[in-house]
Amino acid sequence: MARIPPNSVGLAGEFAVLSQLTLRGYDAGMTLGHTKNIDILVLDPRRGARYEVEVKTNLETRTRDSDSRLFETFVTDWQMSAKHEGVIDPNLFYCFVHINSSRTELSKYALRFFIVPSVVVAKYVRDEHQLWLKDNPAHRTSDRRLFRIGLPNDRPIAVPAPLASVYEDNWDFASTPSIVGKPTEQRGHPNSTPNTDARKSGARRLT
Repeated sequence: MARIPPNSVGLAGEFAVLSQLTLRGYDAGMTLGHTKNIDILVLDPRRGARYEVEVKTNLETRTRDSDSRLFETFVTDWQMSAKHEGVIDPNLFYCFVHINSSRTELSKYALRFFIVPSVVVAKYVRDEHQLWLKDNPAHRTSDRRLFRIGLPNDRPIAVPAPLASVYEDNWDFASTPSIVGKPTEQRGHPNSTPNTDARKSGARRLT
């Protein structure tokens, strides 16, 4: 199957989010590039609430979670930029879309959605980048940042990622404080893959 261009991956994510919102009774429309940093405007007719959604999408072919020495076990990650450290608005949410294609049937896709308040995203991308810089003197700062969706871990983590169990399918736009990587009683990540930091890897197609 031909490689899917990053712009097409991004559009696929945005349309997927739009369809999910519509099915759930929201009045939602894509901004089509007219509103900076916002992909979808959302109105909840039941509560009269208004939300702004920025969609981040990655496309991968994976069979297991990621495992990192610094960040432990997480579902996946998305590329961000330094500007996202300062983007905080109570009505702004990020919808992180994970599109996973089958290794045996590349035309089949499974989609997961994680809806996270901007304040949680801003803090995480700032803190994880600072930790990454401190970990190795050879690391140099750049505009690139990473956002991860985490899983429960069995040890304290300096910068735990927001948990999938809190933010997956958060279609009510709940601003629940992140319940981050709490330890589990026993270790065992048989379905984890070694971490490849996307700051230095081009293995993933991200938008």
